[in-house]
Amino acid sequence: MGARPAPSARLTMGMMGLGSMGMRHILGFLQEPDCQIAAVCDVDSARRREAMTVINRHYGDQGCTEEKDFRDLIARKDIDVLCIALPDHWHSVAAVMAVRAGKDIYGEKPLALTIHEGRFMVETVRQYHCLWQTGTQSRSDARIRFACQLVRNGRIGKLQRVEVGLPAGPRTGPLPSMPVPDGFDYDLWLGPAPWAPYTEKRCHWNFRWILDYSGGQFTDQGAHSIDVAQWGAGTEETGPVEIEGSGEFPAEGIWDAATAYRAEYRFANGMTMGIGTHIRGGVRWIGDQGWVHYAGDIDANPKRLLWEQFGPDEPSLYRSAGGRQGHRRNFLDCVKTRCQPASTIEVAHRSISLAHLGNIAMKLGRKLRWDPARERFLNDPTADRMLWRPMRAPWGL
Repeated sequence: MGARPAPSARLTMGMMGLGSMGMRHILGFLQEPDCQIAAVCDVDSARRREAMTVINRHYGDQGCTEEKDFRDLIARKDIDVLCIALPDHWHSVAAVMAVRAGKDIYGEKPLALTIHEGRFMVETVRQYHCLWQTGTQSRSDARIRFACQLVRNGRIGKLQRVEVGLPAGPRTGPLPSMPVPDGFDYDLWLGPAPWAPYTEKRCHWNFRWILDYSGGQFTDQGAHSIDVAQWGAGTEETGPVEIEGSGEFPAEGIWDAATAYRAEYRFANGMTMGIGTHIRGGVRWIGDQGWVHYAGDIDANPKRLLWEQFGPDEPSLYRSAGGRQGHRRNFLDCVKTRCQPASTIEVAHRSISLAHLGNIAMKLGRKLRWDPARERFLNDPTADRMLWRPMRAPWGL
C-alpha cells in the first residue's frame, strides 16, 4: 500500500450509522490510505464502542472519537466527508443537514423513504454542489458494466422488456413490548417516524421489513437490481408512465412490508419492465434479437455475445476501477477531482422511485399513470398523497 499521505493530504471521514453496512464501510475505508476515519456516530453505545475499537486498533492510536447525535457529527469542522448508513427513514433528514453544512457524502441505498424526500435530496445536493456517491456498488462492477453495454449498444436489438427478480420478504408474529436496552437512544432512533413501543425486532437490521422505516425487499434489494436494470435500459434519468402491482402483506405482526410482490411498468418508448418475487433472480434484458441475463454471472442468447467487443466509436458506460470494492475509492477520487462519481444521486433517486411506485400501486390495488418529468401521478390526488409521509416533530426537511 505504501506510505500513508501526511495528515494534511488525507480526507477526514465521519461514519454515521454503525450497523451491518456501516461496519463494512469502516473496514473498506480503513484500506484507503488517504482517508482517515476520525469519528463514528450511532444511537447505540455498544455499536460505537465496537467501531472505535476496530478503527483505533487499525491506526494504532486513540484518535477516533464518538458522537451519539448525528447533528453533533455534522457540526464538526474537522470532518470533510460523511458515510451515511442510517435506517432508511433517516436518510433524507441527515443528508440534507449534512449537505447544507458543506459535507461530501457517500450515502447508502435506498436513497430515501419516499419519492418526495428523494427529489428534495437531489435538489439540495445540486444547490450546494455536494459530491454524492450512492452505495449501489454494482455501478463499479465490470461484469455488470459489460452486460449493460451489450444492451445499450444494440447487441440484442431493440430492447422490449426487462425482468428483475427479487427475494421474498420475511414474516413475524406478534411481538411483546420490551424495555429499551441501556445505552440505546430509542427515541432518537425513531426520529421522524411515528412513535411505537420498543421491541427488539423492530430496530437495527429488521427495520427493513417495516413500512414506517423502509419498503421491504422491494426497496432493500431492489435498490441494487432495479438500478442495474435502469442502467442497461438507458432509463436511469426518467421513469415509467404506467404502473400496476399486487402483493401479499402480513396479516399480523409489526413486519408489514410485502412478502411476495409483483409490479409491471410501461415506459413511454413502449418498453415494459416486470419486477418481483415471481421472476427468476437477477436482471434480464430482452430484445427482438436476443437477451442478456445477469445474476452474479452473465448469460446471453446468442452465446457469442459473451465474447463481444466494442469499437472505439461506440457509446461507453462509466468505468470505475477496482470492481465493487473500488466503489469507495471512486468516491474519494471524485471528492478530490470534483468529477461525477459512478452512482450519482439523480440516478439513485430514479432507480428507487420504481420500487416506491410499485409499493404505492400494490397498496392502492389499481393501475396508475405517472408523469416522470413532473414526478406526479396523472389526475390521482390519492396516489399523490403517498409520495411523501409526515414526519414526527421536531423533524422535517
